[in-house]
Amino acid sequence: MLTCSILCIIVSNAVAVKRDKAILFSRVSIIVLLSTIFTTLESAYTNYLDEGIGLYGGLFHMTSLIQVFHIFILILTVVILQVTAFYPRRLLTKEYCTFLDMLYYTIDFNHKQILSSKIEQYKIIEYPLVVLFIVTGSLLLTSTSDLISIFLSIELQSYGLYILTSIHRNSELATSAGLTYFLLGGLSSCFILLGTSFLYSNSAITNLDGLYVVTSLNDVAFEFKSSFLLNNYYMSMPLLLLSVGFLFKISAAPFHFWSPDVYDAIPTVVTTFVAIVAKIAILIFLLEIVHYTGSFLFKNDFNWSIALLVSSLFSLIIGTIVGLTQTRIKRLLAYSTISHMGFILLAITINSLESVQSFIFYLIQYSLSNLNAFLLLLAMGYILYCMVSKIKQHQELTEIINSPIQLISQIKGFFYINPLLALSFAVTIFSFVGIPPLIGFFGKQMVLSAALDRGYVFLTLVAILTSVIGAVYYLNLIKQIFFYKSDYIFNSIFLNRYSYVRMFKRETSILKNTFLLKHNHILLSSYLTITISTLTLFILLFLINPEEIEKLTNILSLVIIKI
Repeated sequence: MLTCSILCIIVSNAVAVKRDKAILFSRVSIIVLLSTIFTTLESAYTNYLDEGIGLYGGLFHMTSLIQVFHIFILILTVVILQVTAFYPRRLLTKEYCTFLDMLYYTIDFNHKQILSSKIEQYKIIEYPLVVLFIVTGSLLLTSTSDLISIFLSIELQSYGLYILTSIHRNSELATSAGLTYFLLGGLSSCFILLGTSFLYSNSAITNLDGLYVVTSLNDVAFEFKSSFLLNNYYMSMPLLLLSVGFLFKISAAPFHFWSPDVYDAIPTVVTTFVAIVAKIAILIFLLEIVHYTGSFLFKNDFNWSIALLVSSLFSLIIGTIVGLTQTRIKRLLAYSTISHMGFILLAITINSLESVQSFIFYLIQYSLSNLNAFLLLLAMGYILYCMVSKIKQHQELTEIINSPIQLISQIKGFFYINPLLALSFAVTIFSFVGIPPLIGFFGKQMVLSAALDRGYVFLTLVAILTSVIGAVYYLNLIKQIFFYKSDYIFNSIFLNRYSYVRMFKRETSILKNTFLLKHNHILLSSYLTITISTLTLFILLFLINPEEIEKLTNILSLVIIKI
């Protein structure tokens, strides 16, 4: 489905003339992804997926478990593509709000730049095409079953991300960030390729199932004190190199240094995709690798999984401490992501039934909460287009069109501009902190409970302390929004008596009514309000009916442990 759609979009792109067809391509991509979701749902219930099936000579494997992760990635991509598939704001007045008025009349007004700012994200035809390539790489990576397909899948995803970060050609910052991402991503790919080549040279096997069998045989040899063909270092060191490359990709400490700069420089629309979807497939693959090799390697002198524990410790500390000094909001969210990567890596490394369940739950809740945070940033920026800041520093910001909110001080007093968006943002931030009864609390509680059961007392204490310290910069956002007056005033256009809206009859263009343009006539589009409301209610009301998602994570964890 995805491959045929990509080919069709490439052909359509080649013959497209008008640049405004980018919105149409995004909508077509959403339809394609929804069709893929329905196809995946239909195939997930077939009997042959219970035990799994190999594809393309064993390069990939497919199970019902993998299908669930595929559906999750596709749903996130659909939500993110809405940002480029629909205009962010609409004009709605009391004089023009009934169904019959919208059916028989059209409206026109001067100062159209207030409603439809010339944002480059609505002009780039290639954006949905690149997104489909990235999603294809992500889906292949989650179902990979061979060293060759690992490298092909991660590179298909990575190349799309390199293009996506620099796809806004008129942005010097985005181009610079894309080049930085490309160079450091190429370095991480070198580690992955080196690790896979060592695995092949030491075992003469490329299939992952064969590698898992080799580790199991080494396990038996260790139990019976007998020598085996492979020294455990022959398997551990390549897996360590492989993990270093993947830790680069997910921006976990100490390989995180590129992500704050890249996230801050690229447009917020692109940051939303890069910060969420790009990490999910890699984390799921790491979970599989640790599960099938962890039981053997924990019994030897050298354990490659300790590298993940060290990275988890560094991520918790660095993501929290360095985040305290940030004044730019996307850099702050980047360090927040690094801190949460510490919890996710801790859950992966523990490798128990409870930890796998906590990993799946944490991955779902954090992806949705992070998505809601970026959508709220976009919505706040769209509302502030109608306003002018009294602070000179805000007026002199570069890339203000692609990233309308860059500084934490820009959201000061936003509660007095739009209370509902401010409350939604507060709910999401409190979930990041881990305050009960929000869903973020249960995610952290499950990970820490699994860590204590396996004896990771020190890491648990560090995670608790960093969560408390990290609450400082989260609560600073709350203080800025609710406890200060706003520095914004409405654009003078709304105070001008010559700013008007006119209603015309569609067929005859006869003028029916004329009224003054006010700031409360310009509202957020329905796709933004509905999506943000749904995600916020999911975060806020999880405690009312937690059974469904808990059952899902429990079943998935049982399937992983069984397999």
